[in-house]
Amino acid sequence: MAQSDNEQLIGGINVAILVTDGFEQVELTGPREALENAGAATRIVSSRHGKVQGFNHDVKADQFDVDLTFDEAASEEFDAVLLPGGALNSDRIRAIPEAQRIVQGMQEDGKPIAAICHGAWLLVSAGLVKDRTMTSWPTLQDDIRNAGGHWVDQQVVVDGNLISSRKPDDIPAFNQAVIDLLAQRVNASVHGTLDQQTGIGLSG
Repeated sequence: MAQSDNEQLIGGINVAILVTDGFEQVELTGPREALENAGAATRIVSSRHGKVQGFNHDVKADQFDVDLTFDEAASEEFDAVLLPGGALNSDRIRAIPEAQRIVQGMQEDGKPIAAICHGAWLLVSAGLVKDRTMTSWPTLQDDIRNAGGHWVDQQVVVDGNLISSRKPDDIPAFNQAVIDLLAQRVNASVHGTLDQQTGIGLSG
């Protein structure tokens, strides 16, 4: 899909990007660019105000401005959440109760959760992978299975509101799956509003 076709495809959607120092930079910048090109607004949420440090594998890369802290962000304020990977970031963030609370709130509301690479670790610690089919960086497969999830080795997996991918090479497919799911939700919301306005209700 060309960028021009993507413009405003998901306009009005607000996406929280949860990271701490040590995230894999391209797993933030790639999806963020795709989301913003499609009309979404993104905000970086971290453990403290100021800057958060990106990495290219194990080498420090760029720093990014933090928009909100974990304790300031509320799941009700966002339509979706993005979880970049990076082993350092993901090992830290999984132990932060406020970060767990955000993804738990997203799950309770059935909002899209998009995790790539090691990003799935937060979902394991938050108790959100039981009975879910997903993928991740291969070394997480035992953690996911031990938590009751079904791990598969695929480029991108969509299970309801959960979208997952394995590694940076999967970013194009990951981005498309995320945008497709968000666009479906936007279209459903618009149709629902029109139905209510015209007095036509859909069962279910």
